[in-house]
Amino acid sequence: MELLKEYLDYGIFGILGCMSFLMVFFSIERYIYYLTVKLEKFAHIEELKINLTNNLTAIAIIGANAPYVGLLGTVLGILITFYDLSQANNIDASNIMLGLALALKATAAGLVVAIPSIIFYNGLLRKVEVLTAKWQYEKI
Repeated sequence: MELLKEYLDYGIFGILGCMSFLMVFFSIERYIYYLTVKLEKFAHIEELKINLTNNLTAIAIIGANAPYVGLLGTVLGILITFYDLSQANNIDASNIMLGLALALKATAAGLVVAIPSIIFYNGLLRKVEVLTAKWQYEKI
């Protein structure tokens, strides 16, 4: 239990940090690609859609799962708090509240990663729709 107590924050925040880095990287990569894509080089609309939606799934997966990673950190933090309370000789309300407050920071961090991910995903998906419509208009 001491190992979990010592490394829980590092693990959860490390995972969320990696997810956040990947989300920002893929979002920037897609945005740059959309600025430089040459629509006329695509002969079929399906080929265009495949190229335009590349890496969007990763952004959506991060947005959908970051809250669960944060929730996992919160649940484990609460378990640690209850374990510590069971080992203590006296029960102090301030210790309980402090443990629960510290556990909730993981959920907040998960939401901080998830909300921008969903915003970027929706914005990039809209850009895919616009570029696809432009391609179809040019083919007429």
